[in-house]
Amino acid sequence: MKAPLLPIYIWLARGHIRSTLRRSSIRWKARALVKSASLNQYSNLSHYANGGLPVPEKIVLAYSGGLDTSVAIRWLKLERGYDVVALTVDVGMDRSQEELQSRAMAAGASSHVWRDAQETFIRHFAFPALMAGARYQGHYPLATALSRPLIAREMVGVANAEGATAVAHGCTGKGNDQVRLDVSVQALAPHLKIVAPLREWEMHRESEIAYAEEHKIPVSVTKASPYSIDENLWGRSIETGVLEDPWIEPPADVYAWTKSAAEAPDDPAYVEIGFEAGLPVSLDGHLVDPVVLVKRLNALAGEHGVGRIDSVEDRLVGIKSREIYEAPAGITLLTAHEALESLTLSKEQRRLKNRIAQEYADLVYNGLWFSAHHQDLAAYIQSTQRHVSGVVRVKLHKGTATAVGRKSPKSLYDFSLATYDKGDTFDRNAAVGFINIWGLPVRVQSQAQTLGEDDIAPSP
Repeated sequence: MKAPLLPIYIWLARGHIRSTLRRSSIRWKARALVKSASLNQYSNLSHYANGGLPVPEKIVLAYSGGLDTSVAIRWLKLERGYDVVALTVDVGMDRSQEELQSRAMAAGASSHVWRDAQETFIRHFAFPALMAGARYQGHYPLATALSRPLIAREMVGVANAEGATAVAHGCTGKGNDQVRLDVSVQALAPHLKIVAPLREWEMHRESEIAYAEEHKIPVSVTKASPYSIDENLWGRSIETGVLEDPWIEPPADVYAWTKSAAEAPDDPAYVEIGFEAGLPVSLDGHLVDPVVLVKRLNALAGEHGVGRIDSVEDRLVGIKSREIYEAPAGITLLTAHEALESLTLSKEQRRLKNRIAQEYADLVYNGLWFSAHHQDLAAYIQSTQRHVSGVVRVKLHKGTATAVGRKSPKSLYDFSLATYDKGDTFDRNAAVGFINIWGLPVRVQSQAQTLGEDDIAPSP
């Protein structure tokens, strides 16, 4: 009776052997994949394909083509096992799509996505900051800071389209950009994981360069030229290297958009900038779209040395940092816009708006673009711009942009009241009564609370 069962046992044994071999094969292939990718986080193997092999999770990396993000591609792939989608958001960088795609793929990205966001950046990020009159700590026109919320928005959009579970960036653990990008992503897509390789690895800049050389990652940074550069249409920022010593004058090779005052033309250039409701719309009487307008001013003002900024600023993370900026168009437009507001805003509006400009600059610098506070400030600023329309003539000469003429159909400047010549309509007789009323509180207080000699400041 047992003999007939022998073939069944043999068949079951064979089935068990085949099943075991298949499982072993799958495990072997999985190990090979893990080994080839040097994976150390199995959680990033999100699911299994039809062949039984684990499929890495997708991550969208904000890719500029520089040293940090190029090295980050390889690190995310080898050390974290991600399928890296490199996203370049073009806000006016001086690099071609083909160049960055080739560089990203060579670094190990599975795909490269290019987003042309130049017009969006100028219309919806740079120009609102212009209308606010925003300059961080009175100097920096916020070029890099303004681009980060837009890049974060694009990262979230691509992550959703690609089915990615995470986003990444190449920001360091001691800079402002990590805050701007992280907070923006958290506001727009709190379900996405955020990975920042430079916060995790123990590499300084020279180590990154060596890592890139070791892995044959094509980057333009060398030990001889170690600057970290970020640029968009609104400005260019340069840091690190010899610039970290605030006593050292920036070398000439730091600058790319502007001539030095010594090299700038001896004859000044004049440009007439037209505004409608606070927005620049024309150059020398010709309507131009925002991107073209900014590009032309960058070229013209930069030729005359306008827009160089050398400052030590207070970073959000609590340290002081020496920063070099070039913003020819930004400085020229801010100068013109302020001049037009001097004609069209009341004294009270200008006083409050100056305070709000500082708050707005801090908000942008600190990464709070996607906040209710920003919406509230923007609503007030937008309201102040209703009558900021007209033309400003700007003189560009030897590193300075100076408003030398301004006019507006909504001007509050009344020539007949301002002139000291014939045609003066100001009622001088009203001055005495005005002074009496204006000084009344001072007289009352001085009589009720007599000031002693020690309270009175000495005469100069």
